[in-house]
Amino acid sequence: MTMLRSIELFTGTGGLALGIARAGFVHDLLIDKDRHAVATLRDNRLRVREMEDWNVLCEDVALLDYEPHAGRVDLLAAGAPCQPFSLGGKHRGDQDSRNMFPQVLRAVRELRPRAILVENVRGLIRPSFRPYFDYVLRQLELPERTIREDEGWHTHSARLMGDIMQGTGAGAGELAYDVTHQLVNVANLGVPQRRERVFVIAFRRDTGIRWERMEPTHSRDALLHARYVDGSYWREHEMPPQTPPDSLRPAIKRLEAKPRPAEYRWRTVRDALRGLPDPLDYRDHVLFPNHAGNPGARSYPGHTGSPLDEPAKTLKAGVHGVPGGENMLREPDGAVRYFTGREAARLQCFPDEYQFSGPWSEIMRQLGNAVPVKVAEVIARRIADKLERASSIEAAEPGAIAAAG
Repeated sequence: MTMLRSIELFTGTGGLALGIARAGFVHDLLIDKDRHAVATLRDNRLRVREMEDWNVLCEDVALLDYEPHAGRVDLLAAGAPCQPFSLGGKHRGDQDSRNMFPQVLRAVRELRPRAILVENVRGLIRPSFRPYFDYVLRQLELPERTIREDEGWHTHSARLMGDIMQGTGAGAGELAYDVTHQLVNVANLGVPQRRERVFVIAFRRDTGIRWERMEPTHSRDALLHARYVDGSYWREHEMPPQTPPDSLRPAIKRLEAKPRPAEYRWRTVRDALRGLPDPLDYRDHVLFPNHAGNPGARSYPGHTGSPLDEPAKTLKAGVHGVPGGENMLREPDGAVRYFTGREAARLQCFPDEYQFSGPWSEIMRQLGNAVPVKVAEVIARRIADKLERASSIEAAEPGAIAAAG
């Protein structure tokens, strides 16, 4: 097996990085300038096996020199800051100083990685931001055709689109990528949370690799079937069967008339929290770090918390403190409370040995910004398989991939 090497920008609290490591990549460098996130990463190198050799830098990516790593990187990953494009943010997009896509593109040009993986929020593909997102995709396809001093990004985007549409794409020796993107609800890949994110995947053109769309492995229908048709969900949790609400009866009747869904069922909050004791306010648990309760949660219209027997609502980082509705658990009796840091970590698929630095509000911010570890691993494994297969073909028949392209 080939050793696959990676570099990650904007690593944050490490969800994307941990998933990529579990897929078999060796991280040469992980970069973030947030001191709390970097402290979390460094503290966990002694606790989490996949992290023991991580080289973590607390640095502004704009100041990085990539020359020592040029030509050695199989995967460049980046969870570029999402706030400029988030539905919950200030909606400034490309005008926001936190827009780091230009730095991602600089890293691509200087590192020339075989593959690229970028994660961002769904807001990036909404109509107001879609022209800029298309511009980013065009730059990734032809990253060496940089913006000129006399043109704005709209003009540069049109020029790139003209080159692509007219077939005047990458010439001999020019860096070029085959680029695709997909909107993914991570619940459909086995994460116990409804969370829609855009993933951009690109392969350097000389690898000859093409990306196929990911299909759901888990579904809501399978969860409803397990809860209210065959009852396996309740047996799994050693509970008596529950009566379905009236609103679900038409869906259940439909499922009763069909074979059992082929997908796995959606994972729920109850699944994620299984084995965790109820938290005590302000008192961390001796066996489960970051599991202290925080009082003060309240329900209000549109912000009613996550039910136990469904995937959680999207955990959010919040612009001004911890968001109320999205980061709360709603008990069967209607009572609500905030998720603890450990519970939020479970919903983001971090292992229990993974500990988070900072006060509760900071921990929830880190987790709200994180990529769920499981979905990162699923995508990274597919990338790794394709890179290894391409390397095997090239080793057996030198030049075959380039010729095929």
